[in-house]
Amino acid sequence: MREKTAAIVTDIQGDFTTAKNGVLAAPGTDEAYLAKVSSATADLKRHGVTIYATQDWHPANHISFAVNHPGRMPFETIEIDGRTQVLWPPHCIQGTKGAEIITDNGLFEKIVRKGQDPRFDSYSGFQDDGGIETEMNSLLKAGGFTKVIVYGIATDYCVRATSIDAHIRGYTVIVIEDLSKGITPDTTASALKEMRERGIFVR
Repeated sequence: MREKTAAIVTDIQGDFTTAKNGVLAAPGTDEAYLAKVSSATADLKRHGVTIYATQDWHPANHISFAVNHPGRMPFETIEIDGRTQVLWPPHCIQGTKGAEIITDNGLFEKIVRKGQDPRFDSYSGFQDDGGIETEMNSLLKAGGFTKVIVYGIATDYCVRATSIDAHIRGYTVIVIEDLSKGITPDTTASALKEMRERGIFVR
């Protein structure tokens, strides 16, 4: 039986792109990259693939923001309740321009917001670091999807976490490397290696 396929486009938001001078822009996320993502997403939709998007949607008091930890700087790593937390500049704050998804929103069946709980970070489109589920899995199950294609920003964080969580939940997962951009070369290479070792297909 042919697998029913959905795509998850992760966090194509202004704050993560150089095209919009984002505060946490992944290298290479310029207008050419955005055009490539838009074209590929439209092409998938024309071929009958249902497209979902994830959207970082943080409150201003979010635990991942360095400014909410006095004396700490962005990109430091701390321990919180036994979890490792990377501290970031404030980004994708609810209702701000930088939080907007900057590809054609009409391509998406649904935009799944994540990172709304101030207590937990949420790289994955499926659940946050506290284990609280988004609606992604229930949407995919309700649609009868068995395969997911994942791409977007950032390869080493949200693409990685979303892909791994999809794989754990039993989906066949394909990551499109060319349509994804990472924060650093080392963490991106490590994420791609980990995904392959877990049985995720990287194309």
